[in-house]
Amino acid sequence: MAPKLSNSVAWQQAELLMQPAFIRVIDNIRKQLDASSWIGTYQDVLIWPPSTTNEIKALVTNLLQEIETATPEQADEIRETLARLPMPYPGYHLHLQRQEQQVGIDMWELCYQVCFRNYSSDDETVDIDTSLIDEFGEVDWQRLDEKARDMVEEVFLSLPEG
Repeated sequence: MAPKLSNSVAWQQAELLMQPAFIRVIDNIRKQLDASSWIGTYQDVLIWPPSTTNEIKALVTNLLQEIETATPEQADEIRETLARLPMPYPGYHLHLQRQEQQVGIDMWELCYQVCFRNYSSDDETVDIDTSLIDEFGEVDWQRLDEKARDMVEEVFLSLPEG
């Protein structure tokens, strides 16, 4: 699930950092892929709350498809039903492949590692890595570039050797 931020200042800082961090992560992955034997492809995915059953996932998916062609009255009923069900949020994954080896990487998790201090997916709440923000409240581009590069390098160093 998406990390929880403690206050509105943290939200503003996250909004400031997430898009540039995502771009830097993608760029550094491209550089790593250019220098490695791994092949990478990106995929949009849906991330469901952990306790969501396959039946509920199928029901929500079907309702989301039905709403496309529903009458206004039917669409209202479908929206009311959907409001009571768990909803997925969009995710973005990198799939790496080399010969028979395959590795999946959650791109948002990687961006969270860049933007948040000592991030772990088990954390209830997170703290912004304020070293990525300069004294004027703007992105410290050099520090962001360095941290994104370091995080991506760690990912590639942790890949199975072949």
